Amino acid sequence: MSNRQENSDYTEKKRPKQREDERVDDLQRNGYRIFQKKKGFCFGMDAVLLSGFAWVKRGEQAVDLGTGTGIIPLLLEAKTEGKYFVGLEIQEDMADMAARSVSLNHLEDKIKIIQGDLKEASRIFGKASFDVVTANPPYIVKQQGLKNPDIPKAISRHEILCTWEDVAREAGLLLRTGGRFYLVHRPRRLAEIIYILKQYKLEPKRIKMVHPYVDKEANMVLIQAVKGGGQMLKVEPPLIVFKEPGVYSEEITSVYGY
Repeated sequence: MSNRQENSDYTEKKRPKQREDERVDDLQRNGYRIFQKKKGFCFGMDAVLLSGFAWVKRGEQAVDLGTGTGIIPLLLEAKTEGKYFVGLEIQEDMADMAARSVSLNHLEDKIKIIQGDLKEASRIFGKASFDVVTANPPYIVKQQGLKNPDIPKAISRHEILCTWEDVAREAGLLLRTGGRFYLVHRPRRLAEIIYILKQYKLEPKRIKMVHPYVDKEANMVLIQAVKGGGQMLKVEPPLIVFKEPGVYSEEITSVYGY
């Protein structure tokens, strides 16, 4: 794995210092903590569920595209036996905050945060550089919905700086043959998601729908695709978030580590 000099390696340069507009949250895993904005973009349940759905095996290397706060590399390092984790984030202030969270937990030897455009990920790192790619991409196409006036939130939710096809293309290029791509997205775009995955030789292997309540329709979908995999798809039992208002299901409790 390699990266070009023009891309900033924040993990090496910055030391953990909390800013006035930030708070420190407990991740409920290994005593890890994370910097987040008091007002502004914070990680959500979708990122936590993705970290529970994905798996990085012993000795494997993983990259998270559009890592934001760095929550997915942090949780995957805590939950799996992966060797090395990278987070790629285009926004300079978010990359800086993610890197300070890495340093806060003394994980500089296991996690690296790189500022860069995910549309150029295969150029930054090189093709076939990773065993695992994860992504919690923007769900809303650029033309749809009201854009959040908070720029980091808008970038995380709307396809402003990248499209779903950009994410799938770079995941396909970054993965070694047999490597795994894990993502979380919206069920309403499932047909498009699968179509584009297949275009880039990423074969869907596992799908898990996420429902807020047992009698409500799914509002998230977790997908595992394999680079060059065979055509056999497993639809897993659905994940129910709440068993009653305000009370998480046992599976959600397990994922969060409560």
